[in-house]
Amino acid sequence: MVMLPEKDQQIIEAHTGLIHRVVIACQNHDMVPDLEDILKQAEQNGWTQLVAAIRKILAGSRDANILKTLDEEDAVIVGSILRGLQNPETLPDLNKGVNGAMAAPGIAAMINGARTGNLETLQMLGNMAQQMMMAGGDMARLAGILRPLVEGVRDPEELTEGMSEEGERLVMNILAELEKLDQRH
Repeated sequence: MVMLPEKDQQIIEAHTGLIHRVVIACQNHDMVPDLEDILKQAEQNGWTQLVAAIRKILAGSRDANILKTLDEEDAVIVGSILRGLQNPETLPDLNKGVNGAMAAPGIAAMINGARTGNLETLQMLGNMAQQMMMAGGDMARLAGILRPLVEGVRDPEELTEGMSEEGERLVMNILAELEKLDQRH
C-alpha cells in the first residue's frame, strides 16, 4: 500500500467514489453509465482541468505527464486513478469512514457489473469483500450481503439486519444507486 502525506490522503478519501468510478469505467464504460453526467457537473463546478485529465485517461492515456498541467488537488486525484489502473490494490478504501454518498455509487457500479457477468468486476468485488471482512462490524456485514445484492435481493430490512445506523445508511444509498442503474437498462 502506498503511504501518502496526510493532506493527499484526505483529498483521495474525499474523492474515493470518483476514483473508483473512473477506474471501473476504464475497464468497462457501460458499468458507470452516469459518469458522463458526473463529469459534466464537475466541469460546471470549475473542475475543468481535472475533467480534461480524466477524459484523457478514459480515452486510454496512462501518461504521467497528464499530472503536469494540474493543480495539487487534481494531481493527487489523477495520480490515484493512474495508480489504481496499474495496481487495483492501491485504490483507496471505499469503506473508510463509510461515507455512503461517496462509496455507494462505486459499490453499486461493481455490484451491477458483477450482475452482468463482468469477470474483472466480480474479482474486484471479491477482493473488496475480503477487505471488508477484515474490517469487521458493518463492513463485514456489508461483505456478507454483496452476493445477495448481485443476485438481485433488494429488501432493506433483510439487507441491513444487525447494522448500525451508519451501515444502514450506506446500504440504503447503495440500493438507491442500484435502482438508478436498473432504470437505465
